[in-house]
Amino acid sequence: MDQNLDIAADTLTKTLCGHLAAAQFGDLSAAAKHEARRGVLDWIGCALAGSGHKTITTLLNVLQEISGRPQATVFGRKLRLGLTDAPLANGQMGHVLDYDDTHMGGVVLHTSSPVLAALFALAERAPVSGADFMLAYAVGFEAGVRSGRTAPGHHKGGWHLTGTLGTIAAGAASGKLIKLDRQRLTYTLGIAATQAAGMQQNRGTMGKSFHAGKAAANGVLAALLAERGFDSTQEIIEGKKGFARIYSDVAAPEQLTAGLGRGFENGWMIETNGHKPYACGVVLHPLIDAVIALRNREVIDPATVSEIALRLHPLVLSITGVVEPSTGLQSKFSTVHSAAVALIDGAAGVTQYSDAKAADPIVAALRRKVKAAADDTLRKDEAYAAITVGGRCHEVHIAHASGTADNPMSDAAIEAKFMANVVPVIGRARAERARDFVLALETQPDMRALIELLA
Repeated sequence: MDQNLDIAADTLTKTLCGHLAAAQFGDLSAAAKHEARRGVLDWIGCALAGSGHKTITTLLNVLQEISGRPQATVFGRKLRLGLTDAPLANGQMGHVLDYDDTHMGGVVLHTSSPVLAALFALAERAPVSGADFMLAYAVGFEAGVRSGRTAPGHHKGGWHLTGTLGTIAAGAASGKLIKLDRQRLTYTLGIAATQAAGMQQNRGTMGKSFHAGKAAANGVLAALLAERGFDSTQEIIEGKKGFARIYSDVAAPEQLTAGLGRGFENGWMIETNGHKPYACGVVLHPLIDAVIALRNREVIDPATVSEIALRLHPLVLSITGVVEPSTGLQSKFSTVHSAAVALIDGAAGVTQYSDAKAADPIVAALRRKVKAAADDTLRKDEAYAAITVGGRCHEVHIAHASGTADNPMSDAAIEAKFMANVVPVIGRARAERARDFVLALETQPDMRALIELLA
């Protein structure tokens, strides 16, 4: 046998799980707590904004037909489903608009949709304090990002990390919330990772955000199985046929515990999370910033533009190459569409990535004037834009896109985004109560009070 099943054995996976299982709320840094509050607030807004999307309606029609005993709330829908079906729905609605947070610290991961959808479901299984919820959330980030760093070629291989790493993150967070010990948390990661899936081929379709929902459901299932003694390998990340080696052409298993030392003195992964001011793939944000900056600086009439020239990191073009999007979901992965709406509307929100906007002839005409070139000297969060009008070229450079760790959204901007997303769904009074609850999250005795506001 090429793996060690002796429960007394020490493995890299178990070492990480030992740290995660032992972590206490007091171990969270002030920055980690701050980012946890911001992350919960931002994700709730994204989920409620996505709750009415036709993708979610289709999913819920099926889930209501097949779901088991109603135990957990579906946000914004006055509906309860089974303990794995509700997180599937909530996880997908959190990601369907591609408006949810993105961690870019070595991996490109929408951590919150799978993790928080899982945690909110389990918070209805038994009372959960806000402090325990925050700690489990941070633990999910830690497991997801660290696992991703062990597989540097994972994204390049065509996997959608929110489905794969999101499953591991949701499993770790779920296991932490239900207070699993080191051994059972190790089993949770093994059960979660063996379910890890999600293909980038599904970008621009309903299948892409489905990955986030499945990751949440997989994580809940993994933790509940491990709680009852369901076992797995103890080397799911670093083993000879483990995650780092079969999901990537290059393996770096040592990254799973790099810098951990005796604990989290070097900081938590959640501290460097990023949030989106725009409702599209995060790699598009630098060019959107650039075009909007030129629009505001030069007061450009889109009808007079002869060309929009962009220089971007090569990854941007490999992910967002849709030239003539026919749906709003497809337009979220279109460089040319994003540049066009940024110039026409000075925005890139939910409306700019709707079916109607994708079909707008004015937008379509400007899309054909956008030329994008790859520049491997640029960072993923960097862009150059040049707009030519009447023979004159206007240029701008964006060093770090808004919403990234190096240029973060302010607390006020996150709160404004939350209110804009939530008020149309649950009304201003409930939205304000939900916001205030989250801003004092570590003091809350029972997360169910928040869930009642989001139903």
